[in-house]
Amino acid sequence: MKVIAAYLLAVLGGNTSPSADDLKYILGSVGADLEDDRIELLLSEVRGKDITKLIASGREKLASVPAGGGGAAIAVAASAGGSGGGAAPAVGEPKKEEKVEEKEESDEDMGFSLFD
Repeated sequence: MKVIAAYLLAVLGGNTSPSADDLKYILGSVGADLEDDRIELLLSEVRGKDITKLIASGREKLASVPAGGGGAAIAVAASAGGSGGGAAPAVGEPKKEEKVEEKEESDEDMGFSLFD
């Protein structure tokens, strides 16, 4: 990730095609470990490609990744344990909302009303 971040920083700085030395300089300036093999891998993958198009295609791929659903297995496993003492709430059940009614200010203590 740090190599990708260094690449994006270089691009944001105006360098449309950063070299390995550019990335090493950025990473070295913050004291990060230099990983030549990862730098070369990244540069070989993005060589000749537009970074904005790469980011856009990555967003499209990420949008198709299912999110959620891991919690259902955890809830089922927790309720199947049996020795936990308490029952876990069902996954599809909405939580009961407690309504807290605010008390309206009363004019009784004041002895008069504005509209009498």
